[in-house]
Order: sequence, then C-alpha cells, then structure tokens
Amino acid sequence: MCIETYTLTWRNITIKAVYQPSKWNVIAHLEIESIEPPRAPLPITDTGYLSHFHPIGSIEETGRTVEDTVIFWLNERARTKAWIEYEEKSRQGCLFDQL
Repeated sequence: MCIETYTLTWRNITIKAVYQPSKWNVIAHLEIESIEPPRAPLPITDTGYLSHFHPIGSIEETGRTVEDTVIFWLNERARTKAWIEYEEKSRQGCLFDQL
C-alpha cells in the first residue's frame, strides 16, 4: 500500500495532503489538513480536516499532480459566496466577537 505525503501552501495556509491511490484495493483516499495555522478553515472544510474517498485513478485521470488537484479544488470552492463572505469577515473582524 503506497502512501504519498505532500506539503503545500494555499493563501498563506500550510496544508498537508496524504494520498493513498489504492486503499483496500477498491478506493482511493485523500486526507487534507491545514497544519499552519493548525486546523485553519478551508473552503472544502470548516474544521481544517477532510477525509475524501474517491474512485481509484480519478486524480491521475485529470493529468494533475495531487498538489495541483488540491489547489484546484480549493480555488474552485473559494469562489463560493460562503467562502468569500468568510474571508471578508475574517479580514475585517467583528466587534461583537470580542465581547
């Protein structure tokens, strides 16, 4: 069983991706975790951690690397209204959060 580990940076967040192209010989598995800051929210997970099962070969079929696939996925989901609002709120801060 081959396990591949990658470290990448997306919008100043360091992310660890652990990829198993074949888990139990029936499925592929990708774990994504923000490690700096620890468990920082990402557009694909509010908790900073995601366990994603998908068909074997689906990442390889895209012609992208695992890192490029994660970045692509993050960028796609970062276009959602919810993530844009989250980023704006994070930059601005909220007076009531301080009370």
